Amino acid sequence: MAVWGAGAVGQLTAHAASLLGADRVIVMDPQEDRLRMAQRHTDAETVDPRHTDIPAELRERTGGRGPDICVEAVGPAWDGRPRSLAERFIGAAERPPAVREAVHACRKGGTVVVLGEFTGHVDAFPLGAVSAKGLRVRGARQHGAGQVPALLERMARDELRTEHLVTHRLPLEEGARGYALFRDRRDGCVRAVFSPDLPPAG
Repeated sequence: MAVWGAGAVGQLTAHAASLLGADRVIVMDPQEDRLRMAQRHTDAETVDPRHTDIPAELRERTGGRGPDICVEAVGPAWDGRPRSLAERFIGAAERPPAVREAVHACRKGGTVVVLGEFTGHVDAFPLGAVSAKGLRVRGARQHGAGQVPALLERMARDELRTEHLVTHRLPLEEGARGYALFRDRRDGCVRAVFSPDLPPAG
């Protein structure tokens, strides 16, 4: 399995794949701090796409055929740059580079799963490659409520850990700053958690 994105979703995807028996999981992200976190907390191999030809690397690591499953877990901001508010709301079509790369990298007959946040129309989607390679494309963001009991059981057995994903703890009064840190991926922010018992800064 190959996972585009080493944020919270990508890391949990990689870890879940290992728990469920994946032989090999490869995680890619252009942010070094997230790659380091993935190396520490998952069994996945990591790749920095800024210095690597990803499709060629994945072919090399899979004996020339490509991963069986390619998971896009990063959204439109594959270059590490978050989309601006204007880009989000002017209605322009998104051009998701990670989705396109996943389609082209996936083996024939494989599966591409789209987990990232897409809010509108998508342009430049390689439908021809999907058809020619016989790929299955799945979206899987909102139907996981039925899996919560099983996830909680795994967490209780310490098989699934999430504490490391909380990189910032802030009081409620700093909600705007915490959201900006998360949105802009600044200061190594993966997830910000707000607690009413924390005193305001200063």
